[in-house]
Amino acid sequence: MILGCSFDSVSDNKAFADKFGYPFALLCDTDRKIGLAYGACDEADAGYAKRISYVIDEKGVITHTMPKIDPTTHTAKVLAMVS
Repeated sequence: MILGCSFDSVSDNKAFADKFGYPFALLCDTDRKIGLAYGACDEADAGYAKRISYVIDEKGVITHTMPKIDPTTHTAKVLAMVS
């Protein structure tokens, strides 16, 4: 399963997904709790999240951490890790 998470509202995430044809679920972290827990921000009033990724296995264990993302190559890198 692939999930995205942002600080945006449900309507903003829907607009993003519709505009770019994004086929994955987008979680709304408007209170920044997920962002703080996973290091995507340092403060609860952060204006935006850092682009980071985690690969989490079926048991809930983080198997890969990618603290810097290049959107143009990220998908291929993740697929190579998990295949």
